[in-house]
Amino acid sequence: MQTHGCESGGSCACSSADVGNTNVADGVGLEADALNDALSDAGTQVAAVNGVGLHGAGESPDPEALRQRAYSELLRQAAQAGGLLALTDPPAADGVISEAASEAIEALLARELQAQLPEPDDASCLRYFDAHPARYRMGERVWARHILFAVTDGVNVAALRQRAESLLVALRCEAADGPAFAQAAAEFSNCPSAAEGGDLGGLVAADCAPEFAAALFGQDDANAHVGVLPRLISTRFGFHVVQVCAREPGVSQPFEAVRAAVAQLLRQQLYLTALRQYLSLLAGQAVLTGLADVALETADSPLLQ
Repeated sequence: MQTHGCESGGSCACSSADVGNTNVADGVGLEADALNDALSDAGTQVAAVNGVGLHGAGESPDPEALRQRAYSELLRQAAQAGGLLALTDPPAADGVISEAASEAIEALLARELQAQLPEPDDASCLRYFDAHPARYRMGERVWARHILFAVTDGVNVAALRQRAESLLVALRCEAADGPAFAQAAAEFSNCPSAAEGGDLGGLVAADCAPEFAAALFGQDDANAHVGVLPRLISTRFGFHVVQVCAREPGVSQPFEAVRAAVAQLLRQQLYLTALRQYLSLLAGQAVLTGLADVALETADSPLLQ
């Protein structure tokens, strides 16, 4: 089955308070310090976590890339402090950590977060189900068009997003008719569906890439938009401006049939909350250099239970 979001043609989406041991950088050796000293003398500011550089000489990663590298380095160092990764594991100046570090971080998160998360009880699951009945309907179908701004090698992602957002605003200001959107799709979309005015036909969730489906399906009545959606949909393929032409709501399911799915969703939400807290705690205990413009949350208190 062809999936959209769009894959047509291949182009178209806790506890321990000592986890942030800032002495881990001492085990890296003198190389990072020497590099930072040299770049400092040359007038170049290097972003670093506990003295470990996040990029090479002359590089200027964008803030989001630095944010991801900083969090990866915080976790790598926490894995070393927790005895899960050798102190000789090399830092990732290019943003790509070693396979050993990746496995150690996975083990760290399993130990520090997953093993300590509470299991959602029936009352919590039922409350969520009652508050979001549309998310558990079967056979929901959406008729939609889209305009894909594809992310390809070498593209300026920030500029691409700005172009997509500008078109989104322009289309939302137009009357909600088909021709304006179809014309824009034919002119701007990088998806083969551009030849059909961006038309994707009638879709069920299984037809779409997961991140595309999440934005289109299972919406509560207040958010089940028809017309040009108010926000871009960001997928692995790029940025999508989407027009929902019609919706068919599908059939509601009883709680007993979806209890396991609700519990899994609540587990994921708990995990993401705990992960954010954990990363904030690590950042709060670390020495961060050259990251003033990067949105790293910091905290100095233990994780909430």
